[in-house]
Amino acid sequence: MKTAIQIDFTFDQVLSLVKQLPKQQKLKLTKELEKDIVGSKLSRLLKTLKTNELDLDTINEEVESVRQEIYEKQKR
Repeated sequence: MKTAIQIDFTFDQVLSLVKQLPKQQKLKLTKELEKDIVGSKLSRLLKTLKTNELDLDTINEEVESVRQEIYEKQKR
């Protein structure tokens, strides 16, 4: 049988606990936090970029336009 409990910690209390961890566990915690942050930022970015107005032809046209600009700049 499992019993769930909830404990409220302040940020400073959590920070104090983290500072007591060994270096390896701090590194592991850092990686987990980075995954969480990157995942949420990526989700927001994908939602922002999601559109039905963009098709492959439009993308290809833009890619070719940018390539042409780069080519022209390199020739100078």
